[in-house]
Amino acid sequence: MTTVETFDVLTLTDEARNVVIDALANEQRSEDLALFIEVTGTRSGGYTYDLYFSDRVDAPADAAIGRDGDVTIVVPAASVARLRGSRLEFAPDGGGGLILVNPNAPTAEELHPGVPADIIAFGVDGPLAKRAIEVLESTINPSIAAHGGNADLVALDEDKRVAYIMMGGGCQGCSLSRMTLSQGIETALVEAIPELTSVVDVTDHASGVNPFYSDDH
Repeated sequence: MTTVETFDVLTLTDEARNVVIDALANEQRSEDLALFIEVTGTRSGGYTYDLYFSDRVDAPADAAIGRDGDVTIVVPAASVARLRGSRLEFAPDGGGGLILVNPNAPTAEELHPGVPADIIAFGVDGPLAKRAIEVLESTINPSIAAHGGNADLVALDEDKRVAYIMMGGGCQGCSLSRMTLSQGIETALVEAIPELTSVVDVTDHASGVNPFYSDDH
């Protein structure tokens, strides 16, 4: 394992470095530990992360390994490009804690895994798409948030006026998700945007905590 002294993937502010060093001091065999930082997925349009201490010898062979002051940092290969240029900061507000400021954003494919590329290619930058996003954010999501759910616009075919929606949170895998779409989301969107011809659910409900199965399964 090779550790480089100058680490070009991410940096720590002085405050964040001190927090990490203090936390390390409370760990057994602290001299053998490194701070592992990796991307674990996406949520609300950004990446989610995991930060933890582990033995330096457990670092994958292709991981980026470096030092920031007295802290050894390990970033698995799959997370390097997604974290490059990031900064770990200490946020005293809200009880204090470490936050990762990342200039990189997930791609559409990362945000909507499993959705065909030809659908994603329609994008969300057209005039109807912007109106649909406004309706989702102002009307629909606040109402289904009480049940832990949310609905995002994946793409909108401006020519055929078809909106593609992905559900998340409590709506993903919910046995009532089809009713939620047809009687709630679709109705609200079409009422607010009469130009829409249909709303299509592209959610992978099989990966939800309570998977939805259609009547023919």
